[in-house]
Order: sequence, then C-alpha cells, then structure tokens
Amino acid sequence: MSMGPDRARVRRAAVSVGLFVGVTAAVLMTVGVVVLITAITLNSRHEQAEHPGALPGRDDAWVIDSGRVILLIVVLALIGIVLIGLVGWLGARRAVAPLAEALRVQRNFVADASHELRTPLTVLSSRVQVLERRLGRGQPVDDVVAALRRDAVSMTEVLNDLLLGAEGAEPPMDTTTAAVEEAVRAAAATLEVLADEADVRIQVRNAASTAVAVPRVTLIRCVVALLDNAIHHSPPGSVVVLTEGVDGDRATIRISDAGPGIQGIGAERIFERFSHAGENGTHRSFGLGLALVRDVAVRYRGSVSVEDTSEAGTTMLLVFPIARSTG
Repeated sequence: MSMGPDRARVRRAAVSVGLFVGVTAAVLMTVGVVVLITAITLNSRHEQAEHPGALPGRDDAWVIDSGRVILLIVVLALIGIVLIGLVGWLGARRAVAPLAEALRVQRNFVADASHELRTPLTVLSSRVQVLERRLGRGQPVDDVVAALRRDAVSMTEVLNDLLLGAEGAEPPMDTTTAAVEEAVRAAAATLEVLADEADVRIQVRNAASTAVAVPRVTLIRCVVALLDNAIHHSPPGSVVVLTEGVDGDRATIRISDAGPGIQGIGAERIFERFSHAGENGTHRSFGLGLALVRDVAVRYRGSVSVEDTSEAGTTMLLVFPIARSTG
C-alpha cells in the first residue's frame, strides 16, 4: 500500500482533531467569559443604592460582592477543567481512530494473506512431491513444471488482489470480466492434486457460457475457497460437483459435496470469521475461507449462501451479476 495516501490521511486526521479541540476550547472559553460577565452584572449593585450618602459624581460606580464572584470563578474553573478534559478525551479518540482502523486493516490483511496462500502453498508442495517421484522414475515432468509455473503466477495474482482489497477502494464495475467456465475449470485444476490425495473426484458441469463483472483472479479465489472447503469435508471415494448456471441476470456456481452436512452451527454463521461447529464429539472449523468469499461477493454485488445441507451433503451457492455486453 502506498505511503502517500497514508500520509495524506494522517495529515487530514491531525488537522481535523486540531480544529476540533481548538474550536471547542474557544467556544468553552467564550461561554465561560459570557457567563462570568452576566453573573457579575446580575449580582452587582449601584453604589448610590448601596450607600445613599455617598459623594455625588460617582454615578458609574458599582458594588460587587467579592465572595460571590470568587465562588463563581471557582465553579466556572472546575466546570471548565471537566469540559476541557472531556474535549481532550474526545479529541484523543478521534486522533487514534485512524490508527485503530489501520491496525484492523493490517491484522485482517495478514490473516487473509496467510489463509489465502496456505492452499496454493499446499498445492505447490504436493506438485513438488509429484515432480520428485517422476524424476526418480525417469517419467516426463513437463506438465508438472507447467502446473508449478501456473501456481506461482496464481499466487502473485492472489497477493495483488488482496492488496487491492486492503486499499478499501470501490471496485471498478463492468471494466473487467471473467468467464465463469474458465474460472471454474482453473479452480478445479488448481485443487486437483489435493483432491487426488484425499481420494475425492472433482466433476464440472457446464450449463451456459457466461461472464461476470468480477476480475478473473477474484472469481477463481472464491471458487477455490468453496471447492477447498468441499474437498476438506468430503469422505474418500466421493465426488464434489461444480455446476454453472444462469438465473435471470445472475450467474450461479454451485459446489456440492457428499459430506456430513453443517451441524452444530447456523448455516449463515459459517461465513463469519473463524466460525466453528461442534456436535457429537466432532469439531469442524470453517476458518477464514468462507468469510473471505462473502466479503468478495458483497464487494462485487454478489452473494454466497448455503443452498442446502443435510447428512447427504452440502451445496454452496455463489452468485454474481452477469457482465453487461459492450457490443
């Protein structure tokens, strides 16, 4: 993330806090002076009324009760101290708000990056093992090397996408599109090696060729996260099915597994960060993956939900608006 915008935000925050404290202090001082003058005026008496026999020529002389004035000054000073302390506290809160937000963004980015890179790194490790076995047997390795190259490029794209998301800028809509079929097949190819290790088969069903207003790497990230979750919770020998479809002006992607279903937690809660479900002695963690999919889907005006879950399996539904034709 660029330091230029950060410095500009810090300067704006400093100016805002300075103006807030300065203007508020000036207003408090003005109000205090007005109250003091008003109170002195109301509690003062003309000297002629106080001393009828006083010498003439002193019509502008007034008598002030010093005891009351001193008490009033003390009370106003105490009130002023309390109010200035309150202003300082509010100013401090406003001053640290940008820092708190920056720390939150940093923590989320570190957590998101570590999670998003875990699957690609696992895939890389598995491919390296395949490469070593083939080299040891003298078998062809060109396809494995090509896959490793694609995985490395994919990791770079994921990092760039995470950085753009951490900037917090609104995504440009309809300026970049992704073919749903290509993204789904790319995600399936990425996780094929992990599915093989888990003895799970991936099946892709194409209903229509559509494009969505989402960057290609972002769409692949979403499908990879949902597919990885399905593989992780599928029993050996089962099939995970990815089905593409169209529902009006929306493209749909369904990921269906044959796992035990979602138990011990509400279906919508699995999209919260680090959600867990436990039932009958089992413990199932959903980590960050599904939460990141939800964040991305909302950012690009889409949605992700649990369409169906039972002991026979779970179906996740990912929806994005179809890209408008520029022709």
